[in-house]
Amino acid sequence: MSKFDEVKSLMLKKQKHWLVTGCAGFIGSHISLHLLKLNQKVTGLDNFITGHRQNLNDIKSQLPSNQWKNFNFIEGDIRSPDTCNTAVKKIDFVSHQAALGSVPRSIKDPMATNDHNINGFVNMINAAKNANVKAFVYASSSSVYGDHPTLPKIEPQIGKMLSPYAVTKYTNELYANVFLKNYDFPVVGLRYFNVFGARQDPSGPYAAVIPLWVASLIKGEELFINGDGSTSRDFCYVDNAVQANILAANCSNNKAYGEAFNVACGERTTLLELYNVLKTKLQNRFPQIKNHKPTLRDFRAGDIQHSLADISKARHLLGYEPTHNVTSGLDEALNWYIDSLAENTKKSA
Repeated sequence: MSKFDEVKSLMLKKQKHWLVTGCAGFIGSHISLHLLKLNQKVTGLDNFITGHRQNLNDIKSQLPSNQWKNFNFIEGDIRSPDTCNTAVKKIDFVSHQAALGSVPRSIKDPMATNDHNINGFVNMINAAKNANVKAFVYASSSSVYGDHPTLPKIEPQIGKMLSPYAVTKYTNELYANVFLKNYDFPVVGLRYFNVFGARQDPSGPYAAVIPLWVASLIKGEELFINGDGSTSRDFCYVDNAVQANILAANCSNNKAYGEAFNVACGERTTLLELYNVLKTKLQNRFPQIKNHKPTLRDFRAGDIQHSLADISKARHLLGYEPTHNVTSGLDEALNWYIDSLAENTKKSA
């Protein structure tokens, strides 16, 4: 039995109360759904700046009524200390996913990114500390590795930050460590590497690469690859991120507190390889894709060129073991991307 299976078995026997911030977002909605399926009580907090009400409806549609009744929603903003203080009442564990994501967005509007990701983070961690929450798990990012050239990425080795977004996530890690040292507050950070899966928004200027490319391929639109196609990423299916959050919150190893952990697969895929995998998987259903070719353009400001995670620390201290690689994750996610695109096309018609 894996560590994750062991933890889930225990959770099914003992109900705890979780706060998931950003619960209507991509990763937050998956965490909420998994917790509810494990018979946990969940309070969700979201302001719908980047989250969607439809994601909450999707959660409800996948649950029996006796599990959905364990969900309580608060529409609010982590930039409000009062909202944070209200949200953490009678909470055992916090999974803090709320943030203003996207490297390009942060370069365009660094003030908004700072306000959400630093001020909001401090409001939430301070409220959780004051409420004596048992554990505080938060989303960090592989962007904190900055310009450090070493591969694979090992947690202690970081370079200079390349975007305001990266600065905010590294600042979160610094604050988390300070809260551990000054208040003995159990906190764990998770450095996500290019998470993908269902409910990931395929539209808008800051869409993640996989849903954006799926939409472009199906619609026959021009598809851009930044750089020469050799840029690589460690793509991580969303179920792996959910597992890391649940394991981190339930971790009893004091050596994990105050630490940040890579959450990825430990495999590297170039953008050109990703394009070819998507094209191969989609062209049987959409034959017009066979003749599609990508357009290469300049590298995007603030992006790192290569990303590959060493996940041995998370394996050792958290018991983390990814269940999906990029190929099996795409097999799980593609139908949702396709159905979502079809639904959005109907709405706009």
